[in-house]
Amino acid sequence: MYMQLKTYLNKLQKMWTGFLSKISYRQKVTLSVLCGVIVGLTGLFFYLLRMHTYIIGDDPAACINCHIMSPYYATWAHSAHARNTTCNDCHVPNNNMAAHYAFKGMDGMKHVAYFVTFSERQSIEAEDASAEVIMDNCIRCHKQLNQEFVNTGRIDYMEAKRGEGKACWDCHRDVAHMNKNSLSSAPNAEFVEPMPPSPVPHWLQKALGRE
Repeated sequence: MYMQLKTYLNKLQKMWTGFLSKISYRQKVTLSVLCGVIVGLTGLFFYLLRMHTYIIGDDPAACINCHIMSPYYATWAHSAHARNTTCNDCHVPNNNMAAHYAFKGMDGMKHVAYFVTFSERQSIEAEDASAEVIMDNCIRCHKQLNQEFVNTGRIDYMEAKRGEGKACWDCHRDVAHMNKNSLSSAPNAEFVEPMPPSPVPHWLQKALGRE
């Protein structure tokens, strides 16, 4: 496998070297500038989206970089779950590190796509993949309570969806967002909790007339 990869990289290097030998100095400069612009804009895009905070950290404030998440953050912050959990404790798989970061990356990019295309719903509802993760985490955190004391939590979300039982939130509707989860039902949520500082430099905000 290593030798195959090395051979493939050597071929790519030869192709690239051959390509550069056939173009003029001016074309090389133009290509370098174009590559620099693409890399710079990509880096700026990821920085403005706070991708590092989403991928590496667990700070719930990172979620409200997208304004539509403000009601969720505000209602979570005033719930009992705020004392002991973060968003990732409930909304991301926690059974192993690989599943945790794989789901976090894929779900995060999906959220970015919704946000930049303005296709997010007024009242966000968990899709099946997300709902399954949430219910698994409910059972994981409350395992002793719902499997030993009250004898529930023995099914997963897909079984509940097929009518073979109830999902956790069928009974616990206000956990952990107190059922006020849309911009229309909580229009001033962004002022309830402090928003994270803007990543846009002050000089750029001033140039755009936002200061």
